[in-house]
Amino acid sequence: MTLREINFDGIVGPSHNYAGLSPGNLAATRSAGAVSRPRAAALQGIGKMRANLRLGLVQGVLLPHARPDRRWLGELSTSYEDASAHLRAQALSASAMWAANAATVSPAPDTADGRCHLTVANLLMMPHRSHEWSETLAQLRLAFADPAFVVHPPVPAPFGDEGAANHMRLSVTHDAPGIELFVYGERGGSFPARQHREASEAVARAHRLDPARILFVQQSEAAIAAGAFHNDVVAVANGPVLFAHEQAFEHRERVHADICRIMPEAEIVEVPADRVSLADAVSSYLFNAQLVTVPDGTITLIVPGETRAHSSVWAWLSEMIAGNGPIRRIEMVDVRESMANGGGPACLRLRVVADPATVDPRFLVDEAKLDRIAEVIAAYWPETIDADAIGDPALIVRLESARAALLGSLDLVELTYR
Repeated sequence: MTLREINFDGIVGPSHNYAGLSPGNLAATRSAGAVSRPRAAALQGIGKMRANLRLGLVQGVLLPHARPDRRWLGELSTSYEDASAHLRAQALSASAMWAANAATVSPAPDTADGRCHLTVANLLMMPHRSHEWSETLAQLRLAFADPAFVVHPPVPAPFGDEGAANHMRLSVTHDAPGIELFVYGERGGSFPARQHREASEAVARAHRLDPARILFVQQSEAAIAAGAFHNDVVAVANGPVLFAHEQAFEHRERVHADICRIMPEAEIVEVPADRVSLADAVSSYLFNAQLVTVPDGTITLIVPGETRAHSSVWAWLSEMIAGNGPIRRIEMVDVRESMANGGGPACLRLRVVADPATVDPRFLVDEAKLDRIAEVIAAYWPETIDADAIGDPALIVRLESARAALLGSLDLVELTYR
């Protein structure tokens, strides 16, 4: 088997809107009530995937969920037509586009049975996300039906699990055994900690990981209080490199020492707080970037265009690239519309190390397939959604038709009724 890192990006759904449903997500809160641009957001996501393909990366997709979620509303003994405005907004959320929250992934080299394990995140800390898991589970079991994978259902309540956004892996190469870091939180100021240590421990057991190569790391309360609602807002890892803010972890020195003890080849690139404040790190989404290894071996940081607008952030990045560190290249992408709802390049993708030949090919893309997806988006996605339009029956018909058209174009109609 040839193991490659595959980035599965969530296609931004046609119901993308700014309802401000996520406490602790400062960007989403700031945008609450604004007019959203679903078509532009989705096409920006396609552009990001094209950029990944041009870098020589393997690219996949995860599909928008059925919105509104009529099944969930039925479990609440109501319908979209009869529900309160708040329930309607929660049922219409397009937040499944944040594929980093879809699942936690442990590649085959790390597991006792030599299979790639995925555990679907329960996302129970946020009501608008808590009903995503069943459709995510259906998609992952279809995409990863090959015996090379094991797809687990979510950790049960009351233990919150937010998936790969709070999980990192370090390894010399993608196909070598790695260290898996499970980052959990405690309350940070007035904001909830979304990842519970008990959930992380349950995932590690389910994935049959070597206890000697696992670290359970507490996210700093200061980072959560500053709006780092997931670890991937203040830290990201790839290969042997950990790229993190100085205040990412509650017990920073211990975390660094443990990483180096288990994996002496690890390289820690730390951004000092006196150069880039937590506030600037969060608002620029410096760490919510894709840190990838391109085919020639160059470790590359894919950042949102917003990083250039922050003088302290861009100055530090420029100095880093001019130096002799492990991160040698920066690429910029435009995901402005999704950034306004609280997620940058890293939020939009789930990383899976696997042999691409073992993945259902309908979930893998090339330029031609992205052309087809872009055509559907241009024809069916709403150009804008006003904050007060979520109850418009005509909008709901359009949203449901848009998703059906996309599934049909990808020959994935079996997901229609999931």
